[in-house]
Amino acid sequence: MNIYKGLNEITNYIENHLENKIDYDILASFLGVNSYTMQRLFSLMIGTSITDYIRKRKLSKAALDLYNNPELKVIDVALKYGYENATSFSRAFKNFHGIKPSKVDLTKLKNYPHITFEEKEIMVNETEYEIVELDALELYGLKIKTNNAKIKNDAPDFFQKISNKYKKEYGDIKYGMISYDDARENCKYYYVLYDQEIKEFEKVTIPKSRWLLFRIPSQKSEEIHKTSQDFYYSFLPSCNYNLKPIPELEYYHDDVTDFLVAID
Repeated sequence: MNIYKGLNEITNYIENHLENKIDYDILASFLGVNSYTMQRLFSLMIGTSITDYIRKRKLSKAALDLYNNPELKVIDVALKYGYENATSFSRAFKNFHGIKPSKVDLTKLKNYPHITFEEKEIMVNETEYEIVELDALELYGLKIKTNNAKIKNDAPDFFQKISNKYKKEYGDIKYGMISYDDARENCKYYYVLYDQEIKEFEKVTIPKSRWLLFRIPSQKSEEIHKTSQDFYYSFLPSCNYNLKPIPELEYYHDDVTDFLVAID
Protein backbone atom coordinates (compact mmCIF):
# COMPACT_ATOMS: atom_id res chain seq x y z
CA MET A 1 0.00 0.00 0.00
CA ASN A 2 1.33 3.44 -0.96
CA ILE A 3 0.13 5.44 2.03
CA TYR A 4 0.73 8.79 0.33
CA LYS A 5 -1.31 7.89 -2.74
CA GLY A 6 -4.13 6.75 -0.47
CA LEU A 7 -3.98 9.92 1.62
CA ASN A 8 -4.11 12.06 -1.53
CA GLU A 9 -7.21 10.17 -2.62
CA ILE A 10 -8.73 10.88 0.80
CA THR A 11 -7.97 14.61 0.80
CA ASN A 12 -9.11 14.93 -2.84
CA TYR A 13 -12.36 13.16 -2.04
CA ILE A 14 -12.91 15.43 0.96
CA GLU A 15 -12.22 18.50 -1.19
CA ASN A 16 -14.85 17.41 -3.72
CA HIS A 17 -17.45 16.65 -1.05
CA LEU A 18 -17.16 19.50 1.45
CA GLU A 19 -20.81 20.32 0.87
CA ASN A 20 -21.90 16.76 1.65
CA LYS A 21 -21.81 14.42 4.61
CA ILE A 22 -18.54 12.54 4.23
CA ASP A 23 -18.67 8.77 4.71
CA TYR A 24 -15.58 7.61 6.61
CA ASP A 25 -15.99 4.10 5.22
CA ILE A 26 -15.46 5.49 1.71
CA LEU A 27 -12.32 7.30 2.90
CA ALA A 28 -11.07 4.10 4.53
CA SER A 29 -11.48 2.22 1.23
CA PHE A 30 -8.74 4.38 -0.34
CA LEU A 31 -6.29 2.87 2.15
CA GLY A 32 -7.76 -0.62 2.14
CA VAL A 33 -8.46 -0.57 5.88
CA ASN A 34 -11.42 -0.02 8.19
CA SER A 35 -12.63 3.40 9.32
CA TYR A 36 -11.04 3.12 12.76
CA THR A 37 -7.59 2.35 11.31
CA MET A 38 -7.94 5.04 8.64
CA GLN A 39 -8.56 7.71 11.28
CA ARG A 40 -5.51 6.61 13.24
CA LEU A 41 -3.28 6.62 10.14
CA PHE A 42 -4.61 9.99 8.98
CA SER A 43 -3.90 11.69 12.30
CA LEU A 44 -0.41 10.17 12.47
CA MET A 45 0.62 11.14 8.95
CA ILE A 46 -1.02 14.58 8.81
CA GLY A 47 -0.81 15.66 12.44
CA THR A 48 -4.48 16.46 12.93
CA SER A 49 -7.62 14.38 13.19
CA ILE A 50 -9.68 13.83 10.07
CA THR A 51 -12.65 15.45 11.80
CA ASP A 52 -10.64 18.62 12.45
CA TYR A 53 -9.21 18.58 8.92
CA ILE A 54 -12.70 18.46 7.38
CA ARG A 55 -13.99 21.13 9.77
CA LYS A 56 -11.11 23.50 8.98
CA ARG A 57 -11.44 22.98 5.23
CA LYS A 58 -15.17 23.71 5.41
CA LEU A 59 -14.62 26.88 7.45
CA SER A 60 -11.87 28.02 5.08
CA LYS A 61 -14.18 27.59 2.08
CA ALA A 62 -17.12 29.16 3.89
CA ALA A 63 -15.12 32.33 4.55
CA LEU A 64 -14.26 32.67 0.85
CA ASP A 65 -17.91 32.14 -0.10
CA LEU A 66 -18.97 34.95 2.22
CA TYR A 67 -16.19 37.27 1.07
CA ASN A 68 -16.74 36.68 -2.64
CA ASN A 69 -20.54 36.86 -2.38
CA PRO A 70 -21.54 39.61 0.09
CA GLU A 71 -25.21 39.00 -0.66
CA LEU A 72 -25.10 35.48 0.74
CA LYS A 73 -26.96 34.88 3.98
CA VAL A 74 -25.03 33.32 6.84
CA ILE A 75 -27.68 30.64 7.30
CA ASP A 76 -27.35 29.58 3.65
CA VAL A 77 -23.59 29.12 3.99
CA ALA A 78 -24.07 27.33 7.30
CA LEU A 79 -26.46 24.80 5.73
CA LYS A 80 -24.21 24.41 2.68
CA TYR A 81 -21.36 23.16 4.85
CA GLY A 82 -23.43 20.89 7.06
CA TYR A 83 -24.23 23.06 10.08
CA GLU A 84 -27.73 22.72 11.50
CA ASN A 85 -28.21 26.42 12.19
CA ALA A 86 -26.56 29.82 11.94
CA THR A 87 -25.73 29.89 15.65
CA SER A 88 -23.55 26.77 15.65
CA PHE A 89 -21.91 27.86 12.39
CA SER A 90 -21.16 31.35 13.72
CA ARG A 91 -19.63 29.91 16.89
CA ALA A 92 -17.36 27.57 14.92
CA PHE A 93 -16.50 30.31 12.42
CA LYS A 94 -15.47 32.75 15.15
CA ASN A 95 -13.41 30.11 16.97
CA PHE A 96 -11.48 29.43 13.76
CA HIS A 97 -11.24 32.85 12.11
CA GLY A 98 -11.49 35.10 15.16
CA ILE A 99 -14.41 37.09 13.75
CA LYS A 100 -18.12 36.59 13.18
CA PRO A 101 -19.18 35.47 9.69
CA SER A 102 -21.16 38.70 9.32
CA LYS A 103 -17.88 40.66 9.69
CA VAL A 104 -15.84 38.90 7.04
CA ASP A 105 -12.67 40.76 6.11
CA LEU A 106 -10.18 38.88 3.97
CA THR A 107 -7.20 40.33 5.83
CA LYS A 108 -8.43 38.69 9.02
CA LEU A 109 -9.31 35.26 7.70
CA LYS A 110 -7.49 31.97 8.07
CA ASN A 111 -7.05 29.30 5.45
CA TYR A 112 -6.33 25.68 6.27
CA PRO A 113 -4.85 24.21 3.08
CA HIS A 114 -5.93 21.25 1.03
CA ILE A 115 -3.07 18.89 1.90
CA THR A 116 -1.34 16.90 -0.82
CA PHE A 117 1.61 14.52 -0.68
CA GLU A 118 4.40 13.47 -2.96
CA GLU A 119 3.48 9.89 -3.81
CA LYS A 120 6.68 8.18 -2.74
CA GLU A 121 6.99 4.68 -1.38
CA ILE A 122 7.79 4.13 2.29
CA MET A 123 11.01 2.31 3.05
CA VAL A 124 10.30 -0.25 5.74
CA ASN A 125 12.84 -2.23 7.74
CA GLU A 126 12.26 -5.95 8.14
CA THR A 127 10.08 -6.58 11.17
CA GLU A 128 9.44 -9.91 12.84
CA TYR A 129 6.01 -10.42 14.37
CA GLU A 130 3.45 -13.08 15.18
CA ILE A 131 -0.32 -13.22 14.97
CA VAL A 132 -1.73 -14.73 18.15
CA GLU A 133 -5.19 -15.27 19.55
CA LEU A 134 -5.68 -14.61 23.24
CA ASP A 135 -8.67 -15.38 25.44
CA ALA A 136 -10.25 -12.56 27.41
CA LEU A 137 -8.09 -11.19 30.21
CA GLU A 138 -9.26 -9.92 33.58
CA LEU A 139 -6.58 -7.63 34.99
CA TYR A 140 -6.33 -5.35 38.00
CA GLY A 141 -4.29 -2.21 38.25
CA LEU A 142 -3.75 1.50 38.68
CA LYS A 143 -3.49 4.32 36.16
CA ILE A 144 -2.01 7.77 35.70
CA LYS A 145 -3.40 10.54 33.50
CA THR A 146 -0.99 11.46 30.70
CA ASN A 147 -0.79 12.71 27.11
CA ASN A 148 1.25 12.19 23.94
CA ALA A 149 3.97 14.60 25.01
CA LYS A 150 4.38 13.16 28.53
CA ILE A 151 3.81 9.42 28.09
CA LYS A 152 7.48 8.65 27.37
CA ASN A 153 8.44 9.81 30.86
CA ASP A 154 5.18 9.21 32.72
CA ALA A 155 5.01 5.49 31.92
CA PRO A 156 8.42 4.38 33.30
CA ASP A 157 8.15 6.70 36.32
CA PHE A 158 4.69 5.39 37.23
CA PHE A 159 5.71 1.78 36.58
CA GLN A 160 8.68 2.09 38.95
CA LYS A 161 6.63 3.84 41.61
CA ILE A 162 3.94 1.13 41.66
CA SER A 163 6.50 -1.68 41.46
CA ASN A 164 8.40 -0.30 44.45
CA LYS A 165 5.21 0.03 46.46
CA TYR A 166 3.50 -3.30 45.69
CA LYS A 167 6.19 -5.78 44.54
CA LYS A 168 6.56 -7.41 47.94
CA GLU A 169 2.80 -7.94 48.28
CA TYR A 170 1.72 -8.73 44.71
CA GLY A 171 4.89 -9.65 42.82
CA ASP A 172 5.92 -8.34 39.43
CA ILE A 173 3.72 -6.11 37.28
CA LYS A 174 2.55 -8.23 34.34
CA TYR A 175 1.08 -5.72 31.89
CA GLY A 176 1.21 -2.11 30.83
CA MET A 177 -1.61 -0.48 28.86
CA ILE A 178 -2.24 2.88 27.22
CA SER A 179 -5.80 4.09 26.72
CA TYR A 180 -6.68 6.65 24.04
CA ASP A 181 -9.47 9.03 23.09
CA ASP A 182 -12.19 7.73 20.77
CA ALA A 183 -10.19 8.42 17.60
CA ARG A 184 -7.06 6.82 19.05
CA GLU A 185 -5.16 10.05 18.42
CA ASN A 186 -4.28 11.18 21.93
CA CYS A 187 -3.36 8.94 24.84
CA LYS A 188 -5.24 9.56 28.07
CA TYR A 189 -4.03 7.07 30.71
CA TYR A 190 -1.17 4.68 31.31
CA TYR A 191 -2.04 1.58 33.35
CA VAL A 192 0.08 -0.92 35.24
CA LEU A 193 -1.79 -4.20 35.62
CA TYR A 194 -1.57 -7.47 37.56
CA ASP A 195 -3.07 -10.78 36.49
CA GLN A 196 -4.53 -11.45 39.92
CA GLU A 197 -7.58 -10.02 41.63
CA ILE A 198 -6.75 -7.06 43.86
CA LYS A 199 -9.98 -5.65 45.25
CA GLU A 200 -8.77 -2.09 45.82
CA PHE A 201 -7.48 -1.82 42.22
CA GLU A 202 -9.47 -1.03 39.08
CA LYS A 203 -10.66 -4.08 37.17
CA VAL A 204 -9.80 -3.99 33.46
CA THR A 205 -11.31 -6.55 31.07
CA ILE A 206 -9.56 -7.13 27.75
CA PRO A 207 -11.84 -9.01 25.31
CA LYS A 208 -10.80 -12.08 23.39
CA SER A 209 -9.07 -11.05 20.19
CA ARG A 210 -6.39 -11.67 17.62
CA TRP A 211 -3.23 -9.66 18.21
CA LEU A 212 -0.09 -8.63 16.39
CA LEU A 213 2.78 -9.53 18.71
CA PHE A 214 6.16 -7.83 18.49
CA ARG A 215 8.72 -9.28 20.91
CA ILE A 216 11.19 -6.80 22.39
CA PRO A 217 14.28 -8.45 23.94
CA SER A 218 14.18 -6.01 26.83
CA GLN A 219 11.89 -4.34 29.35
CA LYS A 220 13.52 -0.92 28.99
CA SER A 221 11.01 1.87 28.49
CA GLU A 222 12.96 3.54 25.68
CA GLU A 223 12.98 0.32 23.62
CA ILE A 224 9.26 -0.23 24.19
CA HIS A 225 8.55 3.36 23.15
CA LYS A 226 10.65 2.95 19.99
CA THR A 227 8.78 -0.23 19.03
CA SER A 228 5.46 1.57 19.48
CA GLN A 229 6.62 4.47 17.31
CA ASP A 230 7.99 2.14 14.64
CA PHE A 231 4.71 0.25 14.57
CA TYR A 232 2.52 3.29 13.98
CA TYR A 233 4.80 5.28 11.69
CA SER A 234 6.38 2.47 9.64
CA PHE A 235 4.72 -0.93 10.01
CA LEU A 236 1.03 0.02 10.04
CA PRO A 237 1.14 2.30 6.94
CA SER A 238 2.82 -0.48 4.97
CA CYS A 239 0.37 -3.29 5.77
CA ASN A 240 -3.37 -3.94 5.53
CA TYR A 241 -4.22 -4.95 9.09
CA ASN A 242 -7.33 -3.43 10.60
CA LEU A 243 -7.03 -2.24 14.18
CA LYS A 244 -9.69 -2.93 16.79
CA PRO A 245 -10.72 -0.32 19.38
CA ILE A 246 -8.79 -2.11 22.13
CA PRO A 247 -5.77 -0.49 23.80
CA GLU A 248 -2.40 -1.98 22.97
CA LEU A 249 -0.78 -4.04 25.71
CA GLU A 250 2.75 -4.52 26.96
CA TYR A 251 3.25 -7.98 28.48
CA TYR A 252 6.35 -8.22 30.68
CA HIS A 253 7.83 -11.70 31.17
CA ASP A 254 11.13 -13.59 31.11
CA ASP A 255 13.15 -10.35 30.68
CA VAL A 256 11.32 -9.52 27.43
CA THR A 257 8.31 -7.40 26.49
CA ASP A 258 5.56 -8.47 24.12
CA PHE A 259 4.04 -5.41 22.43
CA LEU A 260 0.50 -6.43 21.46
CA VAL A 261 -1.92 -4.67 19.08
CA ALA A 262 -5.45 -6.00 18.59
CA ILE A 263 -6.64 -6.61 15.01
CA ASP A 264 -9.80 -7.83 13.29
